[in-house]
This record gives sequence, C-alpha cells and structure tokens, in this order.
Amino acid sequence: MAEEKSFKYVIVGGGVAAGYAAREFSKQGLKPGELAIISREQVPPYERPALSKGYIHLDNKATLPNFLVCAGSGGEKQSPQWYKDHGIELILGTEIVKADLAAKTLVSGTGQVFKYQTLLAATGSSVIRLSDFGVPGADAKNIFYLRELEDADQLAGAMEAKKTGKAVVVGGGYIGLELSAALKANNLDVTMVYPEPWCMPRLFTAGIASFYEGYYANKGINIVKGTVASGFTTNSAGEVTEVKLKDGRTLEADIVIVGVGGRPIISLFKGQVEEEKGALKTDAFFKTSVPDVYAIGDIATFPMKLYNEMRRVEHVDHARKSAEQAVKAIKAAEEGTSIPEYDYLPYFYSRAFDLSWQFYGDNVGESVLFGDNDPKSPKPKFGSYWVKEGKVVGAFLEGGTAEENKAIAKLARAQPSVESLDVLTKEGLSFASNI
Repeated sequence: MAEEKSFKYVIVGGGVAAGYAAREFSKQGLKPGELAIISREQVPPYERPALSKGYIHLDNKATLPNFLVCAGSGGEKQSPQWYKDHGIELILGTEIVKADLAAKTLVSGTGQVFKYQTLLAATGSSVIRLSDFGVPGADAKNIFYLRELEDADQLAGAMEAKKTGKAVVVGGGYIGLELSAALKANNLDVTMVYPEPWCMPRLFTAGIASFYEGYYANKGINIVKGTVASGFTTNSAGEVTEVKLKDGRTLEADIVIVGVGGRPIISLFKGQVEEEKGALKTDAFFKTSVPDVYAIGDIATFPMKLYNEMRRVEHVDHARKSAEQAVKAIKAAEEGTSIPEYDYLPYFYSRAFDLSWQFYGDNVGESVLFGDNDPKSPKPKFGSYWVKEGKVVGAFLEGGTAEENKAIAKLARAQPSVESLDVLTKEGLSFASNI
C-alpha cells in the first residue's frame, strides 16, 4: 500500500477552475506543501477553450505551454515550475476513484491515499458520447469528441491525415459551430447535423441563428437539420465511412466529430452531498452541504443573485470566477472575516471565421432583433435584446467593439425598464450605449 499523503487543501480536478484556484491560493498566501492539485490529465491546468479555437488550426497552431492557465485572461502562464516555486504539489495522471468526505480521504486508482482538511471539488464535465445511447458503430475509429488535450491531439492528427476528406459534425451547439469553422478553415468538406430547428437553441433565437446558418452555408458548409445520427458504417480497418441519419439519409465521412453536450462529473460525491439540478448544491461562497467541502465550475449549482434563482453555469468565465470566490471564502473563514456573496452576470462568447459574438444576462422573455444580420454583408453587425416584465434582461451582439460589448454587459446587469419593444428595435445598439 502506498503511503498516505496529507495536505491542508486539496483540489480534485485539473481544469480551468483548478488552475485559477491555485493562483488565488498563492495570492492569498500559502505555505509550501499546504496545497495539492490532483488531476487525471498529464499536463498542468490549461485554458480549455483553446482546444476548439487555436489548437486545431493546423497552419497557425496554438500549442502548450502557450495556453496554460492563466494565459486566457492575460495572466501568467502556470508551468510545472510555477507550481513548484509556489510550493504547490501538482499530482498529474492520477484519477481519484473514491472520496470519503466524512473521513476527509481520497483514494486514487492505484490505491494512493490523500488526506485533506479542506476540499475543492473541481471535477468539471465529461462529454456525452453516442455510445452512451447505444448508437451502432459509435466506437468506430475517427469518431472524435473534444474535451481534453489528448482529444484535440487525435483530432488534429486525423485532420492532417484526411486533408481534403469529408467531415461530419454531429451537434449544433458551441462545439459544433466552432469545429465546423475550424474544419472548413483547414479545407475539409464539412456537413453539420443537428435535430433542432436551428443552431445553438439554448441561446440563439431563430433570428440570430438564421444569420449564422446563412453565413456557414455561404462558406460551403452543408447543414442538415431536424435529424440525428442513428448509426455508423465502417470499413475493414474499423474506420468510419458513413453516418446513417434517422431520416434515412446517409452521409459519407472520413472524420466525425460529436458535440452533443456534457454532464457534470459528480459520481465521487454521490449520496454524500446535497444535489440540485444534477450538480452539487452550494451557497454564494461555493460551500456544499458538507463542512470544508467546496464545489466550483461546472459541477456547482449556486444562487445566482441577479435572478434570485439556483443555477448551474458551464462556462470558462464562471470556472475562473467561482474558483477565486471559493478560495477567498476559505481564507476569510480561517481569518474570521467575511467577503461579499458571489454576484455573477452570465456571459457567453464565441469566435469562428471572422465572426465574434458576446452575450450577457438572461435569454428569457420576448426578444428583439436589431442591426444588419444579412449573412452576405461585408461587415455584419447585429444584436438582440431580451425583455421580461418590462425590463431588458439580456443582450447579444455580433461584431461589437470592446466598448460596445462593455455597454451590453452593463445593460444586462442594470436591467433598465423599457416602454415598448419598438423602442429597442428602433434604437438598437444606441439603447445600450446610453445606459
């Protein structure tokens, strides 16, 4: 049996939240050997969004260590040496398979035991796989998912090998839209398939989506809506050759990329911690129902003050900010001081081709479209507002400047009253700029 290791603080998980929590601990003051990060990945925490953006652009590839945290927010890159210099033990390639929260003990797959005084759960999400639904042929070669560096490496290798081949992207969300653009930029023939009536349905209105679908179509991306992948054909080498669709059609494919969502990884904590909305329930300081156990990032369902509602947010911005909040709360509790409650403004963004959008607030109520959303425009610029009970609660903007994006963020937080939707249609972006 491997000897036991004890730490004052343990972060389980090695993604964005873990990396930003480590930085906050070092800012707040740490003694050498007090903090350990235990991660099943082989590399230190990195900025995960780079995987679907720069990392798979073969001509001008972003590589490690360039997107280690906290590079994505303009911070210092935290290399293995950085953790050493700050007295933080980085335990990589190690999967925790059992957590006994009452005994404050974690056990790895190889039987290594770790004790902690305070635990930060930062296990993140796993991708939903088609094989989870028993889709025939879903285990074929050259069917890819994108979550970790290893996934991105395999995908980049296949893109290199199938240079002018046919790619099918299953899913019309973030990953689907960003990867379709990346594949097209790398000169593959691309078809997107998704069951919904339009892309990004959790955020986009029909009016917003029609712009992106038109833009993608003009770039030569083929879009197939209203159906799903129901099976895959393979050749004698076990490689995918065709995607069978539920509506009876088949699509030729050399590469398939699946982006149909993720789910929080909370199995370690099942039955030991209160849950809500499929994740660990926390307070405004990311404390769970178990003393000295905090949960951050994708796996936390927390009180969103702005809307007076328990929410879970899957986004890099919240992963960073929740990590900082939890560490500040841990330190404040030790010192007997208090910090303000977490007050998060939802924020989403994406970049693809020459496009770049940002969204702030809540996409509920009635929506209004403004600006030029013609996909053929040389410089498209348009947006949407969402209005609920006479207040503007959300704002979306494509092609905005840094100033304009700041203006819509400010508006979403302020939730100004508006007399009628017509005012917003007429004033468009200037309504936000005048707040």
